[in-house]
Amino acid sequence: MIMIKLVGGAKKSFFTDTLKIDKSDITIQELLVLLLELKPASTPSLDVENILIAINGVDSSAMEGKMTKIKNDDVVSIIPVIHGGSSKRLIFNVSNKLVQVIEIQGQKQIDITYIDTLRKQFPGIKLQAISSNFILNNYHLKKIISLSISSNKNNILLSNKFEMDILMRFAISSQISSAINSAGIKSQQNFVLIALGNKKILDALYKELSFMSVKIFSKDNTSFIKKYFQITDKQLDVVLSKNPLEDILIEKAVILL
Repeated sequence: MIMIKLVGGAKKSFFTDTLKIDKSDITIQELLVLLLELKPASTPSLDVENILIAINGVDSSAMEGKMTKIKNDDVVSIIPVIHGGSSKRLIFNVSNKLVQVIEIQGQKQIDITYIDTLRKQFPGIKLQAISSNFILNNYHLKKIISLSISSNKNNILLSNKFEMDILMRFAISSQISSAINSAGIKSQQNFVLIALGNKKILDALYKELSFMSVKIFSKDNTSFIKKYFQITDKQLDVVLSKNPLEDILIEKAVILL
């Protein structure tokens, strides 16, 4: 028996917040297929490509992704990734954490010390800046943030600071200095600012920075990321996924532990 907890919009797809599935030893992928078969035709669709899945409170990205086995008496949480706001920012929930993402236009006077200034100005939120070159798209972004949140919850961070864990996973580096030098903020280069906190403070942060913000993910970083991390087309061809490059990056970030 598997207990399914449906969070947020996922509840609307089944008219309930819990389901019991009389199966075990199936993969997450097999469970998703089964859920789509069980969903009433009259309810809103369940977007299985835009959800986070946790097993007993642990994000499946930190395990074996959709190939993770679900055992008897496991509790599986289905959490839609909800986002909103203008195209200049994303707001979404991960494990009851509110996340805001803004892309900032690079400027000469902005360097690595700029984030420390923002942290002092907004002490109620967690902040990290990632070079825009190292983020592929929404899927990649949300999965890495989810992985760091899950690692923080389970006390298995790569660093003693949650914010640094995020940077290291985007840089795919277990060395703090290397992560800062590669994927950290640089003068005159666009960067993505990731913030976790309550909505009131996140709105205040966005108001402060909106004049410098640009449309998120307007640049295709595929070529840069493939070259930087030495990921070949041959490697991508053998990955059975709708998002092969993203899933390789996420897998590399997971095994840093």
